[in-house]
Amino acid sequence: MTNGKLLERVRDLVPNIRERAANTERQRRVPEHTVRELTDAGVFRMLQPRRFGGDESSPVDFFEVIRAIAAACPSTGWVASVFGTHAWQLALFPLEAQHDVWSHNPDALVSTSYVPAGTSTPVDGGFELSGRWGFSSGCDHADWVMVGALAPGADGAPGVHLTLLVPRGDYRIDDVWHAVGLSGTGSHDIVIDKAFVPVHRTHDAELHNAELGVPADVPALYRLPFTSILPSGVAAPVIGAAQGAYEAYLERMRERATATDPFTHVHIARAASEIDAAVLQMDRNLSEELRYAEVGEDIPIELRLRARRDQVRGTERAVEAIELLFRISGGRGARTPNVVERHWRDAHAGSLHLANAAERALANFGRGELELPVEDRIL
Repeated sequence: MTNGKLLERVRDLVPNIRERAANTERQRRVPEHTVRELTDAGVFRMLQPRRFGGDESSPVDFFEVIRAIAAACPSTGWVASVFGTHAWQLALFPLEAQHDVWSHNPDALVSTSYVPAGTSTPVDGGFELSGRWGFSSGCDHADWVMVGALAPGADGAPGVHLTLLVPRGDYRIDDVWHAVGLSGTGSHDIVIDKAFVPVHRTHDAELHNAELGVPADVPALYRLPFTSILPSGVAAPVIGAAQGAYEAYLERMRERATATDPFTHVHIARAASEIDAAVLQMDRNLSEELRYAEVGEDIPIELRLRARRDQVRGTERAVEAIELLFRISGGRGARTPNVVERHWRDAHAGSLHLANAAERALANFGRGELELPVEDRIL
């Protein structure tokens, strides 16, 4: 399926997704019906390898789809984005792990919790894994989970930060997600007690970003930096939330007497500009990185730093756009249910994700511009 046709199919689904948004929030999870519709549309296969039925689409096209979904329901857009980017990450695992997940079910979904909260103990052929991990968005719908843990280093010191892939039968979900924003993402806790994880179901993002051990014949999509794809996966839904709030605000204001207020016009212009800047910069950076990967060249550190700079700034811009709209929405803007109010809460909640925290990414960019060493090894 061409990306244009896929986007058309998603846009056909958007009215129903928007209709279900309030219920998604109340139920604290994306409806099964919505997940099935997005699966059938091919959204979760966009970044999946072709050998397992995926499209290997451009991430630019994927995040355009995500923004369209998030504009209708930020919680649904968030879950769709993380499922899609997790398929991209799974493609970085050894081929045997990909077969484990997709050979019998090409539509298998993977949730995550990257913080190294668990304990991994080396055993014959792999690791014994135990612990509790939080914020695993969409986990109710997932067949597998990727969780973070530190492999033991020398003399018991913390070692490499690994992501370990675990099947649904080896963990349980603790229903704990009650949140002021992104309530419909079902971001519950994952609990694992002494699960065996074979070595081939582990991944070290740092090695991937350093392009160590990445075969030359790996498709360009999977040569992109981890820190360009995964963080974009939690920025795009926030930007989409801003787009949805903007559209809803305009629709309501066109029918009000205050539509002639020049100060309202200025706020609208500022909000629109912030959203456009967020989209255009993120798309530019991903497109440039993909061009380097397609010709087999290393992606310059300057571009990697810029991509992270613009990703966190894109989130900040989206939040600022919704703030502008919220401040001029009047008393109605604070009522529930209300699109601007819900998207305002969802965007703020999404901005709290560690990958959307601006200071570290901006400091790294500044150091790079001054030709100082950048210590962030995962870049």
